[in-house]
Amino acid sequence: MCGSTNLIKEGGVFVCQSCGTKYSVEEAKKMMVEGTVDVKGTVKVDTSDELKNLYEIARRSKDNNNDENAMKYYDMILVKDPQSWEANFYSVYFKSMSCKIAQIQSAAIDLNNCLGSVLELVKENVTDSEEQKKVIDEIFHRTSTISLMLHNGAKNHYEGIDVQIRGNYTQEYLYNVSASKDIMYNLGDYLIHYFGDTYGSLAAESWKQGIDQHKVYIKHLVQKDANVSQINEYAEKVKKYDSSYQTPTVDTSGCYVATAVYGSYDCPEVWTLRRYRDFTLDETWYGRLFIKTYYAISPAFVKYFGNVKLFKSQGRKILDKWVAKLNRKGYESTPYEDKY
Repeated sequence: MCGSTNLIKEGGVFVCQSCGTKYSVEEAKKMMVEGTVDVKGTVKVDTSDELKNLYEIARRSKDNNNDENAMKYYDMILVKDPQSWEANFYSVYFKSMSCKIAQIQSAAIDLNNCLGSVLELVKENVTDSEEQKKVIDEIFHRTSTISLMLHNGAKNHYEGIDVQIRGNYTQEYLYNVSASKDIMYNLGDYLIHYFGDTYGSLAAESWKQGIDQHKVYIKHLVQKDANVSQINEYAEKVKKYDSSYQTPTVDTSGCYVATAVYGSYDCPEVWTLRRYRDFTLDETWYGRLFIKTYYAISPAFVKYFGNVKLFKSQGRKILDKWVAKLNRKGYESTPYEDKY
């Protein structure tokens, strides 16, 4: 069938070690002497033993944290068994596990894209309730792990960049952590979509983790309000399955206009302005009134004008002069953690 003559006798017949086709003794003799056999009609090739071996090797590699081997063998299984939830999930999972910093966003998107089809395969093919629960638990824990790994990888890399040039990498950081948190939001949504309330508690845990990851980078965003709304939306979903859950307080005290102008919450100019806010404006009643008014007005202002080139160019000229003046007065432009 495949041109190979590597046959081994098993159970009274000869089995091709290349494609798994079984031959009678007479056919095998003819092949080894004269070459391939001319087979007419439809032939069903039994690859069950080969598939069983591939699963064994893949699972052993998975349990031993051998990502490269696990990905390789799950890819091979996927070709032979495209309806396998396990192969569909782990072929993407282990590829994502081995991604580099620049690939975090695409790795997270790939995982996001496969979750729906994987859970659909579980619903269709794993009908025993106990076995299905084990599978869902496995998918949840693996997904939770990789979402957090990608998130922390992006965060640690960003914070490790020299502060003088960190602002140049803010957008990349935001793309990476945003895609990573979407994994958990989507996992919870898919669990409810395919299984109803059966795995509601796991869906709630998925959303909680997504919210925790989401809160971390809110202050770096220009459009904070939409993100706070999304957090509140998922908090309400959590409460359906965990009545004790409290909607988290999200720190949105970032300098809206300055962040929009300079493109980052963590850059020398914004560090200077944040120091001025915390150690000068916040010390007087009229300063606190200004801060309160600023945070009430600036989100809407930035929403409509934040991406306008004229606003950014003119705003930067004004802020650059103000920052230079503050620097001369002693306000530093070094990395800074907010006072409150």
